[in-house]
Amino acid sequence: MALYLLFQSASGLSLFLAHGIDEIGEDIEVVRSSILDLKLFKNVVKIVGFLPFSSALSALKQCKKISKGMSTEELKNFLELNLPVVKEKKKPKFNLGVAEPKIGMQIFETTKIPCQSNELVLELLCGVRLHFHRFIKDLKEGDLEKSLLSLGHSYSRANVKLNVNEGDKMVIQAISGLDTLDKDITYSSARVRKLYSCHFPELEKIVNDDHLYAKVAKFVEKKEQLSGDKRPGLADILGDEGKADEIVEAAKASIGEDLSPANLIIVQQFTQRVLDLSKYRKKLYKYLVKKMNDIAPNMASLVGVIVGAHLISHAGGLSNLAMCRSSTIQFLGVKKVTFRASESGERTPRGGLIYHSSFIGRASAQNRHHVAHCLANKCTIACRVDCFSETKTNAFGKKLRKQVKERLDYYEKRLASRRKKIDAKNAAIDSIMNKDGERVEIDTQEASTKKRKRKLSEAVYS
Repeated sequence: MALYLLFQSASGLSLFLAHGIDEIGEDIEVVRSSILDLKLFKNVVKIVGFLPFSSALSALKQCKKISKGMSTEELKNFLELNLPVVKEKKKPKFNLGVAEPKIGMQIFETTKIPCQSNELVLELLCGVRLHFHRFIKDLKEGDLEKSLLSLGHSYSRANVKLNVNEGDKMVIQAISGLDTLDKDITYSSARVRKLYSCHFPELEKIVNDDHLYAKVAKFVEKKEQLSGDKRPGLADILGDEGKADEIVEAAKASIGEDLSPANLIIVQQFTQRVLDLSKYRKKLYKYLVKKMNDIAPNMASLVGVIVGAHLISHAGGLSNLAMCRSSTIQFLGVKKVTFRASESGERTPRGGLIYHSSFIGRASAQNRHHVAHCLANKCTIACRVDCFSETKTNAFGKKLRKQVKERLDYYEKRLASRRKKIDAKNAAIDSIMNKDGERVEIDTQEASTKKRKRKLSEAVYS
């Protein structure tokens, strides 16, 4: 049975016939030894057809489709033109060797040409690749390398082309950096308290906030130098004149040890580090708020910037989160805790990252699971609107947040909630634009009144 070889290069499509296989057999070692010698390899393989690409754009399109295992119309016509005609109800007397099994299956589905991809075919294609410029008369040795380089650059540029809609990667990096900064600030603040409390232990009970404690420690330096002249400065830092007076009085009767100049330098360095990290954290948080309002405004309005960013980060992106069900979103972030609970026999958690939302904190212990389930359902809608909507607006997030509030009131205060999902959706759409395309705000009750006469078939989907 004859064996043909399909070879795609940067210059075009080519077809070879392995006519010397019957003489040398299918011994892989013999084939490998014949590859290095051009004369021996020409006795094994000869070219049958060659179809050059008309332009660089055509080469890029063919390369992208064939790399995905897709057959093209040009490839189909090229094979039908150069291969023997296969008669109906008869088995073909040849096989087509291809490098990738996927493209072979696609060719067989479209043309019924039998394809194979094995070690022998791969070795023969390696020889074809090595001596390809010798088979084409008009092709010089350096031309193939140039076309390969140009096609490689075009293919890579097309694959890694920046998508302006994929800003969720920046959100993932920003929330990861924010978490790291929180850990660093907590650790550095603890070091500042440990170091400075040896010198001024009374200050730790007066000032509870870590950021304010670092500011006061940097401002006071040595407690012996603290006098009534520094009270206005302390009042500006703390925002409370009573606490400033309390610090001055406590410094006079402090029982802490003296602080040496070397230790004072260390304390100042730690306090400056805490202040710098806190300042950078504020900037990073502002950037995160801006990015969340740009790519996921409805998620930010519904669950907040931090919780929404954590959900996007844990899912691996906004598109991945939009593909998740509400039950998956509800339990995002509890994988380790679930396995730990199942091993120890403890009670498994009922929620993950979504439990950090303010709605869960306001609900009682017996209703938290119900509120989390409702909130996860609304998050599914919000993230899908953010992902697939062309217009970026937080109108849906506001309406969904209002629905979650009503559900929370229903569980906590037993207030009846008659609002339907379809009414909230239509109210959000109406709040974005009216028939003339102008932005208007319509009350939800008015929108629900207008939709009461909706058909039963449409109301079923609510």
